[in-house]
Amino acid sequence: MVRTSRAAAEGNPGMWRREAGTVVRRALALPERAAVSGAITAGSHVPRVPTEWAPHSHPSHELVWVRGGTVTSRVEDRVFTVSEGYGLWMPAGVVHGGRTTAGAKFHDAFFAPDRTPFAFGEPRTITMTPLLESLLTHLARTDLDDAARARAESVVFDVLQPSERQFTLRLPPGDGRIDAIAEALLADPADHRSLEEWARTLGISDRTITRAFRQTTGLSFAQWRQLLRVHRALALLSEGFDVMTVSETLGYAQPSSFIAAFRRVMGTTPGNVRNPVSGVHNS
Repeated sequence: MVRTSRAAAEGNPGMWRREAGTVVRRALALPERAAVSGAITAGSHVPRVPTEWAPHSHPSHELVWVRGGTVTSRVEDRVFTVSEGYGLWMPAGVVHGGRTTAGAKFHDAFFAPDRTPFAFGEPRTITMTPLLESLLTHLARTDLDDAARARAESVVFDVLQPSERQFTLRLPPGDGRIDAIAEALLADPADHRSLEEWARTLGISDRTITRAFRQTTGLSFAQWRQLLRVHRALALLSEGFDVMTVSETLGYAQPSSFIAAFRRVMGTTPGNVRNPVSGVHNS
C-alpha cells in the first residue's frame, strides 16, 4: 500500500531531510571476498531501513546501483541521485556521503585502480544495461576461476559507459546570499516562496538572488528549485508513492504541472519510474 504521509525527519544539511529510523554508518567497507583475484569485487545487500553513510572515501573506484529504490550521494557541492537503470561511479579517493532507501537491493562493485584500463576523474552517472548488471552479478560469485573472472572483467571494461544524462544538482557553495534558500528547499522542496518573497525575507534584491544562483549553480532560482524537486521526486516515486502524492508533497498545485516539470528535466514522465511496491510503473 502506498503511504500518504511521511514521518518526521531529522535535519541533515546539504542532503534531504533524514527520515526517522535511518541508520547512519561510517563507511561502506570493501567486502571480505575482495581477497579473490581480479580487478573487480562485487556484492549486494538489502537494507531493511533507510541507510546513510557518513562522508568517506575508498582506495578503489566504486560503482553503486539499486533495484527498487534510489541512491543519493553528496560530493562537496553536488548532489547525485540515481534510480533504477542507472549507477553512480565514484573515483578512488573522492570523499562522498550517501543514502539509500529502505528495501532497495543495493549493489556495489569495487575496481582496483591499477587494474582498471580507464579512469573517470569525477563522479559519473553510468547506464546500467542488462548486460553490465549481469556481468557484475556474475563477478560477485566466489567460485570463478582466474580465467573466467578475467574474461568477464574484460567485457565489463568494454561495456561500462557514462550515461548521456548526467543528473546532478549543484548546491550553492557557502554563498551567504542564498544559503538560507538552499537549505530551506532541501528541508522542504514544497516551500513555495517566490523570488520576490525571498528577497524581502533576506533583505536583498531579487536581482542579487538571481545573480547569486547563476554564479554558483549555473541556473536561475526557478530552474534550480525545479531540478531539486525532480531529484526528490525520483526518490519518492521509487519508494512507491504515486504521482498525485508526489505532486502534492513537492508543492505543485496540479499533478499536470508536476508531470510537465518532470518531463522537461528528465525527458520522460514520472509514470515511467518503476514502482517497487506494486512491481509496476506508477500511474
